Amino acid sequence: MGPEYYDPDGASIAVSLTSIWVLGLSVGLTACTATCLPFMGALVVGGGHSAGDAFRQTGAFALGKVLAYALLGAAAGYLGEILLDVVEGDLGHWLIGGVSVVAGAMLVFGHKAVKGCRTSRLFNGAPPLALGFVLSFVPCAPLAALLAASALGGDPLQGLAMGSMFGLGAAVTPLFIVMPLLGKLGREMTAEHPHMLTIMRWAGAIILVALGLRRMLLVV
Repeated sequence: MGPEYYDPDGASIAVSLTSIWVLGLSVGLTACTATCLPFMGALVVGGGHSAGDAFRQTGAFALGKVLAYALLGAAAGYLGEILLDVVEGDLGHWLIGGVSVVAGAMLVFGHKAVKGCRTSRLFNGAPPLALGFVLSFVPCAPLAALLAASALGGDPLQGLAMGSMFGLGAAVTPLFIVMPLLGKLGREMTAEHPHMLTIMRWAGAIILVALGLRRMLLVV
């Protein structure tokens, strides 16, 4: 059983964690993929990642989303509906824009790190994790429903559980199929034409920076 609320007539309304998961699933299988594909596509292809690396990067991206929704759910349980007003404002655009620009810069300069060392793993894992986190702040109807339910509960721990389940649903995304395919395609192109890696890296960086600047210009 999930938390119970009451409508104006006094009737009990049960919200199960399963229904919250399904709500998150509706994000992961629809709007989220369309929104996130340009960011992750530029990151994976521009980085010249293999199919396996692309899958792991998508995993880091999904983990970022779970962490963000868990945090948002807990915050809504603590702050109430005021958080919904914050999320529906310009915060998401600034976060997405800033992280996207930084990810583009890391795509160009991060490859200089020694392969296999901690710095290299940081450069590979941090951008998708951060993008997954900030892209979770994009306002949408399912997110508004999650925040409203968490706010009604008035319990941060309950909100954390609801946000986590929502995030686990949103983490079920076709990107786990699409990104490895793009990674494989990119690897095949660079295997035949090694000079293409530099071109793809810069192209991916330019796309990420352009996407980030576009987000920030929306609120200027």
